Amino acid sequence: MNLLLDALAWLASPERLSGSHPLPRAFAEHLALTFGSVAIAALIAIPVGWLIGHTGRGRGIAVALAGAARAVPSFGLILLLVLLVGVLHKVEAAVIAFVLLSIPSILAGAYAGFEAIDRRTVDAARATGMSEAQILWRVEARLGLPLLVGGVRAAVLQVVATATLAAWVNVGGLGFDILQGIQLRRFDQVLGGAIAVAVLALVLDAAFALLQRRAVPAGILASTSRRPRRASRTRRSTEKEALTT
Repeated sequence: MNLLLDALAWLASPERLSGSHPLPRAFAEHLALTFGSVAIAALIAIPVGWLIGHTGRGRGIAVALAGAARAVPSFGLILLLVLLVGVLHKVEAAVIAFVLLSIPSILAGAYAGFEAIDRRTVDAARATGMSEAQILWRVEARLGLPLLVGGVRAAVLQVVATATLAAWVNVGGLGFDILQGIQLRRFDQVLGGAIAVAVLALVLDAAFALLQRRAVPAGILASTSRRPRRASRTRRSTEKEALTT
């Protein structure tokens, strides 16, 4: 309990707002690493995922590659890329590692969103004379958006957690305080840095959960909200029939 209070006191200390590595700067570095890496990964994974979902081709290869990428140890990948790219390009190496870790989740969200669409909806769009590009953009991309946002949400949370390890190669972010606390045996600082990372992850998760909810088309939300009322009317009718018999 004392350690938790000490950690909260360390976070609330005015010294966290100044010095060589203030907390606002650490948050900014952490967010920049996270969203920069996820944005690059999205530019790569979303077109590939949509192509796989629309054509149905290459799904087995994508699943195998995504599974293999998820099995790669994050810290080992960062160290390997720093050695390959060079110690003078540690930020670039860390970003490449985060991009590689983000791609599987976004790729899976992109093609899973297309696969979840009822094929009769796509066939109906095709029957109305829509071109394949119109079907992809106006129908499949719109209906598959909630699962795509879910994939981006998983990628962001993974990078937020993994970016803490980037401090070991002197890239910065919230991991710097944790690493420095371990070296100085300042456990209040270690726990304070961990709490800052956890709070950031929870805030981002809540924001993406809201965004995922907002991504559901209004027509689908309306139909799902009507179903319980229909089910309730059906249940009341069944109960009435049971009472009369």
